[in-house]
Amino acid sequence: MAPAVKVYGWAMSPFVARALLCLEEAGVEYELVAMNPEAGDHLRPDFLAKNPFAQVPVLEDGDLTLFESRAIARHVLRKHKPELLAGDGSPEAAAMVAVWLEVEAHQHHAPTDAIIVQCIVVPLRGGVRDQAVVDENVAKLRKVLEVYEARLSASMYLAGDSLTLADLSHFPMMHYFMETEYAALVEELPHVKAWWEELNARPAARRVTAIGVQAADRWAQERGKQ
Repeated sequence: MAPAVKVYGWAMSPFVARALLCLEEAGVEYELVAMNPEAGDHLRPDFLAKNPFAQVPVLEDGDLTLFESRAIARHVLRKHKPELLAGDGSPEAAAMVAVWLEVEAHQHHAPTDAIIVQCIVVPLRGGVRDQAVVDENVAKLRKVLEVYEARLSASMYLAGDSLTLADLSHFPMMHYFMETEYAALVEELPHVKAWWEELNARPAARRVTAIGVQAADRWAQERGKQ
């Protein structure tokens, strides 16, 4: 019997990885419906009916269809592993999870994404990175990570002393960032480094990474045949 939960997208996407990571952490059986961005699968009418913004991932959970990776993550954990949204279960703990999820979305994501795009995505597409953009966003990210260092020196995790979605939501972008030469920003901060290494070592994170590597290998093979 096919799983009731389906995720549409390409596994190399950090946004798809965010959804998959939460499903893996929650132990939910799911099917990844592989799509090809170069073939324009996200622009086909059947996909646009699921997400009119033509972005991945899309999650189907029975009769429910969701898009936006952070919304998907919250839904999956609210349904299957709510402790990852609420810490110790108190309103105060849940509020701290919400705060650091906002920090990830509005402080951490933009500079990290800019560095990844310039250092990894642009060269893969045959372009030349804009070093001025990289330098500007490295400076921004350094300041953000210094705030993280202070926070993680006072608590084991961002929202307190237990792992939550506030931590997990960072994994997909951090995974790619750590493949750039600017990984030293993390290595220089002992509490951030320890936090990242623990995230990266989680079994669910390793499974999601393996799925992405397999997808990247298939993509490279297909491109090589063209």
